[in-house]
Amino acid sequence: MKRVIFALAGGLLCGQALAADLPMPAPPPRAPAAYIPVAPPFSWSGIYVGGNLGAAWNRGTVSDAANTGFTLPSNNAVFTGGGQIGANYQFGAAVVGVEGMFDWLANQNNASAGILVPNGTPGGFDTVNVVSQNRWLTTATAKAGFAADHWLFYAKGGWAWVGNSNFTVNDLTTGQTFSSGNGHSNNGWTVGGGIEWAFAGPWSARVEYDYVRLSSNSFTVPATSPVLPNDVFTTANRNIQMVLFGVNYRFGGW
Repeated sequence: MKRVIFALAGGLLCGQALAADLPMPAPPPRAPAAYIPVAPPFSWSGIYVGGNLGAAWNRGTVSDAANTGFTLPSNNAVFTGGGQIGANYQFGAAVVGVEGMFDWLANQNNASAGILVPNGTPGGFDTVNVVSQNRWLTTATAKAGFAADHWLFYAKGGWAWVGNSNFTVNDLTTGQTFSSGNGHSNNGWTVGGGIEWAFAGPWSARVEYDYVRLSSNSFTVPATSPVLPNDVFTTANRNIQMVLFGVNYRFGGW
């Protein structure tokens, strides 16, 4: 019996010794960490369309060969509104682009005061005024600026065209009117700049200032006019300043 007990005890001790020499079981595999995608950096690249509205101030001078002293109102604030289409390309923090813009001008207060002028009869005078109004403005510009994430600071410059109603001489005494024709446009250059903020996905809002410098125009009163026949009127030093608020929608990126 003693031999059996000693044999069992020896076997148990040997088993424990062998178990102690075995390596520890490996821990269970850990679940992989969830993948969190990293959003690409914001870019102003893409084609955009939008609308704008704001105020415009028109300035200029009028003179005539007869030196009658007509003056046109200046700095009258008028409502303006329209739209724009353009494209931006961003590389690094720099942004370049092109833009076309069209705006209607509610310019209905650009008439001179009435002035007494000879009417061709002995000692006779008529009251006459002149009217020159802008109707619309179109610009084609290049843009350059820099981006700070969702903010864009830019400058722009290029060419401008303004549609004018007929330059008109009104004889307020007789009701006769002498006009330059069927309306026309003249052109000039423009510079401006603004700040734009991308506030929701492809949507952005901007505030912009633009200065437009226009060429001079002239109009000759017909020789058949009873007042100021063959007088030549010239509008000069004409400029338009605008402050606009706009909203754009951008289509994709490059």
